Amino acid sequence: MDVRIGVTDTPKEIEVDLGEGADADAVARQVEEALGVGTGVLWMTDRRGRRVGVPAAKVAYVEIGVSHDSRQVGFGVAANR
Repeated sequence: MDVRIGVTDTPKEIEVDLGEGADADAVARQVEEALGVGTGVLWMTDRRGRRVGVPAAKVAYVEIGVSHDSRQVGFGVAANR
């Protein structure tokens, strides 16, 4: 499961690959707890063990369950022609 975090004052997003076994509800609770404090840090550990921290005050949005396949770039061809 992928998590995409938007950060204020920057056009880039932070993408964290939590692996297939991650629980979306548990991740949502973790995000809510970190953002509820407002002065804390949202910490996530990806499937390779890398820890990513974002100050809660800088989080613009969080998308949970985003897959790399859902990002479409370019032009598509209609299947029914």
